[in-house]
Amino acid sequence: MKDYTIVVPDQNVLSCVCGTNDSNLRLIEEHLGVPVFTKGNELSVEDEDPLIRQKFQFIVDRIIDEISAGGKNGEDIVVSVLNTHKKPRAEEEMILIPGGLKRVYARTQHQAEYINMLQHKDMVFCTGSAGSGKTFLAVAEALSLILSHKKSKLIITRPVVEAGESLGFLPGDLEQKIDPYMRPLKDAMESVLPVETVKRLFEAGIIEVAPLAYMRGRTLNNAVVILDEAQNTTVPQMKMFLTRMGDNTKVFITGDPTQIDLPRKTTSGLMHSIQILYKIEDIGFMELTAEDVVRNRLVKQIVKAYENEKQYEEKY
Repeated sequence: MKDYTIVVPDQNVLSCVCGTNDSNLRLIEEHLGVPVFTKGNELSVEDEDPLIRQKFQFIVDRIIDEISAGGKNGEDIVVSVLNTHKKPRAEEEMILIPGGLKRVYARTQHQAEYINMLQHKDMVFCTGSAGSGKTFLAVAEALSLILSHKKSKLIITRPVVEAGESLGFLPGDLEQKIDPYMRPLKDAMESVLPVETVKRLFEAGIIEVAPLAYMRGRTLNNAVVILDEAQNTTVPQMKMFLTRMGDNTKVFITGDPTQIDLPRKTTSGLMHSIQILYKIEDIGFMELTAEDVVRNRLVKQIVKAYENEKQYEEKY
């Protein structure tokens, strides 16, 4: 039986992949159901099953990508990869951005399902707490679509009236007024694309940002449209936005129901739309939780604490 071998040129990366006393390799073996051998700078499996070989190649490639992108805790990376690698079709767990700095992988099983929805549904609603990846993954998939020329434009919008401060009272021109609101989305872009590429896309008008109010009257064709912070839309605003969808267009809606800044007794357009549209099969709905938070571990603990408090209040 001929071995299937992967060469890892960087010794430091190889050490991180293997883990202390090959502890990470044992995790990979358990996942694959076959032994993994090391020799010099090579990793190999003795199995002729093409599915096993495909899984082995994908898992090792992804671990190497994560480490090369700055990941330091090899065990955390390996556990994350194995937890999300449930399907044989690797493309359903990964977003490839032409000219990007890195491939974007799901870090949890829910994120893998979310990526699958983004890639196969024309409209996707995603709710989740801060750091769960809801906006980052939507931005990554949108960039993949425009840079592979499947869509001609990326339009990003969000409601801009928060905490009682309206857009008109902010200093500067329109671009300066909305920049603080759009900064998190630009940060997401610059984490997966060179800054100069992002700048060129904005200058060419391929990426457009606009307050939600500026969507009225438009028909958005051959585009990807992201509505971020959707929990702060009103019901009429959400209806207006959803009906802007034109031919060959994808729409991604993201929001955090725990951070609604609307006046009291004002119904969130995000929550209302989910309630009335959930039976439409062609629309995707995903809810990410504290388990999907991929920021600092402390953030995950904070989100869990707030989720537990909410459950306690609902119970009592």
